[in-house]
Amino acid sequence: MSARVVIADDDADIRGLVTIAARKAGLDVLASVSDGDAALEAIRDRLPDLAILDVAMPGLTGVEICRIVRADVTLASVRILLVSASADEASVRAGLESGAADYLSKPFSPRDLTARLSAQFPEGSE
Repeated sequence: MSARVVIADDDADIRGLVTIAARKAGLDVLASVSDGDAALEAIRDRLPDLAILDVAMPGLTGVEICRIVRADVTLASVRILLVSASADEASVRAGLESGAADYLSKPFSPRDLTARLSAQFPEGSE
């Protein structure tokens, strides 16, 4: 069974690139949303294996969602990958300290994202 993912980014182009990369990595995209509130709702409703979240988006930020998810025992198994244009050391550290499994800086290569996702979920790759 393929790993299941929720994608959240307020930039439609980035959402599209992440969706393509996730599908190429063999993941099942459950939801692709444009704001943090919709992302948290999708995570709670669909219990994905992975959430790929933009750090800066309307509503809740990716870091805030990460903290909420980590504080909820029913969501403990959800892995989070944060994506952000802020790649300075403090931003990356804050993201990882919030409980994210990984932090990807924008702009990124869709090929690199596909490889990273395939490495995290090798059973989803074909």
